[in-house]
Amino acid sequence: MAQNEPPTPHPAEQHPQPEFAQQDQAHPGWTGPMDPPPDHGEETYRGSGLLTGRRALITGGDSGIGRAVALAYAREGADVLLTYLPEEQDEARTTVGLVEDAGRRAVAVECDIRVEEACRSLVDRAVEEFGRIDILVNNAAYQMSQPEGIAAISTEQFDRVVRTNLYGMFWLSKMALPHIPAGGSIINSASVQGYKPSPHLLDYAMTKGAIVTFTQGLAQMLAKDGIRVNAVAPGPVWTPLIPATLPDPQEFGKQSPLGRPAQPAEMAPAYVFLASPQASYITGEIVNATGGTPLP
Repeated sequence: MAQNEPPTPHPAEQHPQPEFAQQDQAHPGWTGPMDPPPDHGEETYRGSGLLTGRRALITGGDSGIGRAVALAYAREGADVLLTYLPEEQDEARTTVGLVEDAGRRAVAVECDIRVEEACRSLVDRAVEEFGRIDILVNNAAYQMSQPEGIAAISTEQFDRVVRTNLYGMFWLSKMALPHIPAGGSIINSASVQGYKPSPHLLDYAMTKGAIVTFTQGLAQMLAKDGIRVNAVAPGPVWTPLIPATLPDPQEFGKQSPLGRPAQPAEMAPAYVFLASPQASYITGEIVNATGGTPLP
């Protein structure tokens, strides 16, 4: 290292550490009121052309990890179609602005992926806009903490978790496949919860374990077609979902060996790598980004 280059900071000190301010939001949560504000890489992510000319569909791309991935993909040269829920329209506009500021096309589509026909229309829209889908990122998810145990998980909540986290992923993967060429990629958002479930997130953790299995099975099925399927398993990440679904986020992420939650910007490079030609021999893998929590 040259003498005039600053040292690399300690990873535990690169972003805010708990204790955070007490903050509660209605679901799905919004970026603006969060304290500290999440970092999506707005000031730090630098692209190098890894995804030049690619077309990506990202569910839940309005905020959090989805926004960070959309921004990184755009700065790597990809056009992006992202989904959002009706109450997230303003969040989606912000992400669209970030993509367009990077010089790439951005299309935001209101879509409830719990509905099969909505997923079909979403894929049709992506093909209409872009002609093909090179990268499908199944990122949208729903969770709701229930510290009181399984008795507190209503059928309505269970159904919403499963339909959002699993049905949407299944339908979109199935429907997008005819439009994904060889060399394309499907990337699913798994979680540390899929391996080390927190009791208060029982239903959510169950779906994340299923995503791991789905990823590994579909990867084997599609290898012959030249389509790679992988997943990223984040640990705690500071997104609007946290103040909207956890009763007390003040200590969020403190349990990780690095002592803090990740910022969305710290997840995006894994999604870029898995979508890029640099990962051409990687399929059926789960990239664990947990801040040091060991996973199987």
